[in-house]
Amino acid sequence: MDEVPGVPADLLGGHLRVLEAAAATGRPPDRAALDGYRAAGARAAESGVSLRVLVETALVMAESVRTVPLPVLRRAVSALMEGYENAQRLALRQEETARREFVDDLLQGRADRLAERAEHFGLRLAETYVVAVARPAGPVSDGPTGGAPGYGGAAQEVSTLSGRVTGGPVKGGDGYGGATVVTDGDGPARRIEEALVARFGSHNVLVAVRDGGLVCVVPGSLAVATGEFTHHVRQMFAPGWRVGLGRAHRGPGGVVTSYREAANAIELGDRLGLRASVLKASDLLVFPVLLRDRAAIEDLVTTVLSPLLDARGGPEPLLGTLEAVFASQGNQTAAARRLGVSTRAVTYRLERIRRLTGFSPDDPTQRFTLETAVLGARLLDWPAHPLR
Repeated sequence: MDEVPGVPADLLGGHLRVLEAAAATGRPPDRAALDGYRAAGARAAESGVSLRVLVETALVMAESVRTVPLPVLRRAVSALMEGYENAQRLALRQEETARREFVDDLLQGRADRLAERAEHFGLRLAETYVVAVARPAGPVSDGPTGGAPGYGGAAQEVSTLSGRVTGGPVKGGDGYGGATVVTDGDGPARRIEEALVARFGSHNVLVAVRDGGLVCVVPGSLAVATGEFTHHVRQMFAPGWRVGLGRAHRGPGGVVTSYREAANAIELGDRLGLRASVLKASDLLVFPVLLRDRAAIEDLVTTVLSPLLDARGGPEPLLGTLEAVFASQGNQTAAARRLGVSTRAVTYRLERIRRLTGFSPDDPTQRFTLETAVLGARLLDWPAHPLR
């Protein structure tokens, strides 16, 4: 018999006996023989033997047996392939389970053998890392590992194992354009990670599913990878997904901090009604400061903005006008375009605000007070939720 390189000599030790018995009796392999083939296929997968080489070895060995029935050979090879594929699926599930456990421990700051396990996934935890979080706009349900900061409600779950997205469409998937369940054989997270690994290397990128969104961990020196991650999220998912970017921090604790910053950036974007699809924690540093002293921000909102409650039509049109003016750097024409009204209407509303509150956005000091009060109102969901 010709030998096939790379295959352990005893891997198919009983193969010839099964074929010779079948050639002599015409009977197909029994259950025990087929179980032996499945076990051999599993050992081949665990030993790193490719499926092509395994099948080729079985066929080469069969050439030495005359008049072996073709159905017998087909059943033997099929059992080999079944065992091989089962072992591959088991290894994949174990790897995915280990990955989920590692990501959970990493993002929650649990340090049990963290550095040792990080090397397996290509991370050198002594370095500086940046975390990006992508998820659908709006509230997201807690995943099986618990909620990320600020997440709540029900919207979407992504699974790399099943490749299933629930609650929002994936571009290119079945039913794109409004279906609630979309299937994708490879899984969106895996495809995004493969694209990033192909460009930046396996030791520079970790993409995982967590709490209804995707998490991407990259070295701080490779910030361009977060831009590539954002690009793939936009390409993969329907409009409505947002990406939050944490700041660069060092070590395992830095990964946790960057992750929380990224998640909180998305939460703040939702609460403030920000339109941007990419939200950087570094651009939103003022908001955690505001929230740190809730009593002070409540007092500011009440003192400055409560007179707007007496406005005809309610406070919302006036608050929206202030937001548009601030977003347009005081340009009333640009603010009018944002609001879809005339410039005269904006001017009229600003005068109403000045008369009711005593504050004008044209005065630099008063503008800062007004803008801070409006931001505080959005953070506190005022006036929908009255303050004490």
